[in-house]
Amino acid sequence: MTTTTSAAARDVIDRRRDATGKANRRPVRPARILLYIVLTIVALGWLAPLLLAVYASLRPYQETAKYGYMSLPHHLSFKYYSQAFSQGGMGKYFLNTLIITAPALVLTLFFASFVAFALARFKIPGRKFLLILFTAGNLLPPQVMVTPLYTLYTKIPLPYWLSESGTVYDSYLGVIAIHVAFQTGFCVFVLYNYMQTIPSELTEAAVVDGAGVWRQYWRVILPLARPALGALATLEFTWIYNDFLWALVFMSTGDKLPITSALNNLRGQFFTDYNLLAAGSVLVALPTLIVFFALQRQFVSGLTLGANKG
Repeated sequence: MTTTTSAAARDVIDRRRDATGKANRRPVRPARILLYIVLTIVALGWLAPLLLAVYASLRPYQETAKYGYMSLPHHLSFKYYSQAFSQGGMGKYFLNTLIITAPALVLTLFFASFVAFALARFKIPGRKFLLILFTAGNLLPPQVMVTPLYTLYTKIPLPYWLSESGTVYDSYLGVIAIHVAFQTGFCVFVLYNYMQTIPSELTEAAVVDGAGVWRQYWRVILPLARPALGALATLEFTWIYNDFLWALVFMSTGDKLPITSALNNLRGQFFTDYNLLAAGSVLVALPTLIVFFALQRQFVSGLTLGANKG
């Protein structure tokens, strides 16, 4: 009896396995093959400049000058990387970038998430207009604001311990503030739309339990918004880290400039070693690549939020 039952069970399992295997083995459509080919070409097109910079940074300048950048290598080494780091003074500039990027990123996500929470969860008069206003601020070209902001920065006083110039101009605080001001609007727009998908019953239950506004935001909504915050953190870090316009306009002390300015130190007055410059460019790009791969899961899940929601 037991043997018969076991044989019948195995037969059922085998049939289900065969059915599942047949269901999974769907024919590959030509359209899907074409899609993969196009995506591969586009990906290689985006990666080509970075790969060429890495390849050039490993070769001596004399070799590429004689045989060309697309020739086969005769000698590869990492000496350009150590030379670029020391000659460009990158340690100091990396620290300057950290002083600007870290506070700007944290403040942007904090302000944007709290504003988006308030607009999404409370019936504030004119909240749609406020959301449009936040979004419209991103449509204004930053270059249009350079002259009035420069004049304003030179007239706003700051204590000496915050700014050696005595004003907002030539201070880290000024660059941080402009990044927060310009990036908050986009983050509010993204987080507002995501928080609209969170069931209102969650905050209603928190209110019944006696939770105030801050506790609803910090304990209920913010943990659920982690995927969206992770995606925004990746994008915002890249944008703030790579920016050079605001630091160039609002800072006069060269030792305070961010890492993007370090590449100028690798350019000679009469001669530029482009292989050395390529090594410096790779070093400058490394932090953004590290952040992207570290937050890759959050970034992808943040981009696909709501894809399966009706």
